[in-house]
Amino acid sequence: MKTLLTKVTLLAKDKNVWLALFAGLILTFSYAPFYIWPLVFISLAAILFCIQPTKTGKAPAKTAAKYGFIFGLGWFGAGISWVHVSIATFGGMPLVASLALMALLCAYLALFPALAFWAATRFASGPKSYGALLIASFAISEYLRGSLLTGFPWLSFGYTQTDSPLQLLAPYIGEFGLTLSCVAIGFALYRLSQKDFITLSGVAVAIALLLSAAHFSTTTRYSGKTMSTLLVQGNIKQHLRFEPSEFWTTMSKYQDMTRTHWDADLIVWPEAAVPEIEALADEYLANLDNAASFNKTALVTGIVDYQLDTRTIFNTLIVVGNKERNDEHGHYHYLDKNRYQKHQLLPIGEFVPFEDILRPIAPLFDLPMSSFTRGEKVQNNLRANGFNLLPAICYEIVFSDLVRGNYQSQSDLLFTVSNDAWFGDSIGPHQHMQIARMRALELQRPLVRVTNNGVSGVYDPISHTEQTMPQFAATTMKAHIKLIQGDSVYSQYGNLFVWAVVVLLGVGGLAARFKVKG
Repeated sequence: MKTLLTKVTLLAKDKNVWLALFAGLILTFSYAPFYIWPLVFISLAAILFCIQPTKTGKAPAKTAAKYGFIFGLGWFGAGISWVHVSIATFGGMPLVASLALMALLCAYLALFPALAFWAATRFASGPKSYGALLIASFAISEYLRGSLLTGFPWLSFGYTQTDSPLQLLAPYIGEFGLTLSCVAIGFALYRLSQKDFITLSGVAVAIALLLSAAHFSTTTRYSGKTMSTLLVQGNIKQHLRFEPSEFWTTMSKYQDMTRTHWDADLIVWPEAAVPEIEALADEYLANLDNAASFNKTALVTGIVDYQLDTRTIFNTLIVVGNKERNDEHGHYHYLDKNRYQKHQLLPIGEFVPFEDILRPIAPLFDLPMSSFTRGEKVQNNLRANGFNLLPAICYEIVFSDLVRGNYQSQSDLLFTVSNDAWFGDSIGPHQHMQIARMRALELQRPLVRVTNNGVSGVYDPISHTEQTMPQFAATTMKAHIKLIQGDSVYSQYGNLFVWAVVVLLGVGGLAARFKVKG
């Protein structure tokens, strides 16, 4: 115990520990709703200043990992603080237990930047090799963070650039490439503090050339076609959403909010807007189908599909009304193929690992609707009133490869639904919208996002204009959307080119190390 207290005391006296923590904490202000995107470069330069990796007698890899871990605690401790809202408010756990869970989650996520800084410091032989290996190490650690234990790629550095000049690169290198660009710029700023002007100049020239190439080699453009879309935000209280006594109240509310707006080309409701399971809502859905078709439109809604014969349950999007523009009647029927079933499920919220052990422990592990089945990874676009909708439900929008895997050249809209009422009046829903806008930039398709209580809105990835609805209000918004044609480089090749560069940097950085040894 005495040894532990001594170590804690020494750690607290280390000024670099506090700088590393502060560098992580300020990262939160780079993301929505603050949008101070240059802070990410300063933050990365600050953590590198703590490590001092390229000075003579550089810090050992163990020290780099320590500062990287503390940096990660600040990064995720502040950045995903909204998770605690759902645990504390709806999880039914004591405050001490919920804080402990949050600390555990942040500590797990902090391991990934710690790994990146450890690897770069361990294998680099000098400033040039360190910069190359830092980019390669972050590529690997961020890939692992987005893959292990179903993945949690929230708050990657690239999302900070959604509204910066670097957004022009998103259709070419995606958010993953932007993340590595942020690492490169942060490293260049650190080297500037060491009076190395060459590295900063080299990175600046490379970024300028990429931006120029992106500006003059546009592969997408407006098609000349437009569509009107009605977004319906019901603002149903979270504790009432799956109360059977409230089902008809909720369903009537959405129906009434839509009744005077059937003139839109497409009407969209949020995730599980219809709280009744699909097999029991046949009469309600048949009436919606007839109303939409009579008004020459289509309506897309989220609904829970519990299939009685197989006892499987899917988080689903369905289309009622016209499938094609000139249809004379609606096409909906139960289990028709024009539907989307969520693939990337949210741990604890939609499925519970080791459920026999965890479910009895606390209400957090036994939430309503936490036994969903995965849909297929690759599914067809939804067809609604002659339009092709590329769908994603809630958490799925964070997984760029999953969304891109369902992209088609004929996709007219990127359409995503969610229920962010879990996170109250926190920064989480704003970050979620920012992530969705990044997917629109990557794929160069207009975004339509509708949620239970916000942030709902539309986004144009060419003009970079956004319309949003007020949070925590039951309201509607009609948006006129310009459709886009052509395929972005990212939509066709994903991260292929970025990984090729990462491999070259990694090989080059390691080769420099072995050359020095030789």
